[in-house]
Amino acid sequence: MRVTFFVVGKTKSAHWDALAHDYGERIRRFVPGSIQVVREAEPALAANPELARAREAKHLLAALPASAYVVLLDVAGEVVSSEALAEKMRKWRDTGVRDLCFVTGGHWGVTEAVRQRADWRWSLSKLTFTHEMARVLAAEQVYRALARLANVPYAK
Repeated sequence: MRVTFFVVGKTKSAHWDALAHDYGERIRRFVPGSIQVVREAEPALAANPELARAREAKHLLAALPASAYVVLLDVAGEVVSSEALAEKMRKWRDTGVRDLCFVTGGHWGVTEAVRQRADWRWSLSKLTFTHEMARVLAAEQVYRALARLANVPYAK
């Protein structure tokens, strides 16, 4: 199983970027993985969030592998425990998911077309996080799940 994080726009904070890449390296101890940055909408579209979302959706949907299992980070998604996420990942691995893609939308969110493409919508919390924080939290939880599945101790 290959794990890819699709994120809209570059991380602007060097600290968050370093953390995301650190967890990316940790994930690669267990499975092939990468972070794919999808171009965000031009700043001129900030006045029109609907158009910005549509532009970013076009890039996201084109970048996702056709046969991928897509997990969308979505505030309206399902909230699960770390243990439940590990079980979901075990199921995906054991049922032959080859490309597991985690998608984080842009500042204006995602379109309905992106939501429809998702196989599962995951909410990290009922709290609101910046996109940079969400990227790191998702990567940490994926790493935690993979470590659990490999019986590698990881601090609670």
